[in-house]
Amino acid sequence: MSHVLRLALTRLLEAEDGRLSASQFTHAQRLALDNCRSRTGALCLQRSGRGSVYCLTDRVVIEQHLRRLAPLDDKQATTSLPRRAAHIGHTRSSKGGRHNHEWDYLLLRSNNPVSWHNDDGEALDLQAATRQQGAAVLRIGSGEDTGWHTTGTLWLLENQALFDRLDWLPAGQAASVLWYSGQLRHSLVHWLAQRPRAGSVILFPDYDGVGLHNYTRLKKQLGDECHFWLMPGWQQKLTRYGNNELWQKTAREFNAALPALAPLFAAEPVLKQLVIAMQTQGLALEQEAVWLPVEE
Repeated sequence: MSHVLRLALTRLLEAEDGRLSASQFTHAQRLALDNCRSRTGALCLQRSGRGSVYCLTDRVVIEQHLRRLAPLDDKQATTSLPRRAAHIGHTRSSKGGRHNHEWDYLLLRSNNPVSWHNDDGEALDLQAATRQQGAAVLRIGSGEDTGWHTTGTLWLLENQALFDRLDWLPAGQAASVLWYSGQLRHSLVHWLAQRPRAGSVILFPDYDGVGLHNYTRLKKQLGDECHFWLMPGWQQKLTRYGNNELWQKTAREFNAALPALAPLFAAEPVLKQLVIAMQTQGLALEQEAVWLPVEE
């Protein structure tokens, strides 16, 4: 509410004669102004024709109140400050506005020779970086794109265990593996959609509502460049190791994903089989099951 009131009071202070029609404020701003009016007595609401007008009655009091709400004046130079620091200055909260971080960092690994290149002619030997440092990092965000890309396959993994240990990958595949931890961030999907980043993108999530919903988001942006991976023996593993509690927990996302999944089934019939099996058995399967045995 303090953020809403700050915006409303700032508009009122900047208005000619300190008067503005109530219709120029949002419903939330009018509520905040009415609350401030009753507490401070420094502004009033007057009838004007068929409407109402907010008027300043004590500009000094309102300016002092605004300084308490926003210790850092909007007119002070804040372009050099990180976004969340500026929010604290303006609203006393790092979340007092658009509060996502300006940068995201992508963790990548590979156990085979893989090279990434950017628009500046620089190259990243991902296998060497994995061997020497454990992983490589690419920074994305703030509208800046240095064009990092590879000709190989890029795997997107939901859980860290498969990122730590890559022996589950199809034999001999020269692939980059990226761990995204649970939900695909909007910034990652946007980065992948900006330009071709890899020869193909494979999503290997948990087989649950969240994983399927993430696939529909990715498929919408990448089209045929994107594929859903089903581990060998997934049918037996779903039956033997599947989890009903996880199925119920992500049922809302599962049902929300169904309309977007249906058009994909003609080209991906195995995906349809997975969806039907999950529905029929009421089970979801975590991706770490890739290492577990199936009955002969």
